[in-house]
Amino acid sequence: MGPTEWTLLLALSALWGGSFFFFKLLVETLPPLTIVLGRVGIAAVALNLYLLIRRDPMPTAPATWRAFLIMGLLNNVVPFTLIVFGETRISSGLASILNATTPVFGVLTAHVLTTTEKLTWRRGAGVLFGFAGVAVLIGPDALTGLGAQDLTGELACLAAAFIYGLAGIYGRRFKGIPPLKVATGQITASTLVLLPAAALVDRPWTLPMPDGTTWAALVGIALLSTALAYMLYFRILAVAGATNLLLVTFLLPISALLLGWLALGERLAPGAIPGMAMIGLGLACIDGRLLRRSRQPRAA
Repeated sequence: MGPTEWTLLLALSALWGGSFFFFKLLVETLPPLTIVLGRVGIAAVALNLYLLIRRDPMPTAPATWRAFLIMGLLNNVVPFTLIVFGETRISSGLASILNATTPVFGVLTAHVLTTTEKLTWRRGAGVLFGFAGVAVLIGPDALTGLGAQDLTGELACLAAAFIYGLAGIYGRRFKGIPPLKVATGQITASTLVLLPAAALVDRPWTLPMPDGTTWAALVGIALLSTALAYMLYFRILAVAGATNLLLVTFLLPISALLLGWLALGERLAPGAIPGMAMIGLGLACIDGRLLRRSRQPRAA
């Protein structure tokens, strides 16, 4: 990757790390489904307008839109809702670290559901380090307090990471469709699912009118952490490939932790730094590039 790609990667990590910060602001005044609807709904309008301005029509085949619907459930509706629910109980920084286990779950689901990406010793070591990091984060108190609210929030964020892993496997079927249209299709389908769900469960029209901070956070998470983030994501994917995109999971918790500390006054849990380090080591094992470089002989 060149300087441009590294700059885009850092920007993407800040945008996605900011989503945990925005979620933490929004859960103070809005229920989970309404937050997720606002995020995907505003982003869907923005991305569809972008394609409309470009005069680039979306696919119309029913089978394609069924696939968009399933992808939207796996990649947006379910994990976003779980993360919002989790952040009602834990800090935004901890939620971002737990979300960094997504590649670990991705490796496990790929081993079970595909024939081409089976576990190797290196990936297996990465999985073990990743889950050891999660154990350090959650801590031994979880063994004696299974009903604690913080454990419920942690498990919700871990479940979201697992669902993201499934989405990564399912998303491989969209070969031949431009990535930006896949993003627009899944977000649009997610909005159509969430509209009746939020209406039935949250009844948002009965809620007090949000204040300026809430509106700013909602627009920020939709336009910055979703619409713009997807555009950067697919730009990096096209130029640098999926393996380089994995690096964003190293950087995302750092930006989320910094925002939580600076803007929300959140304190790090005792196991946050060692837990994040172990998850990072697991991701490095799964990625493999550091190991390969360490084996290469130095030039004379």
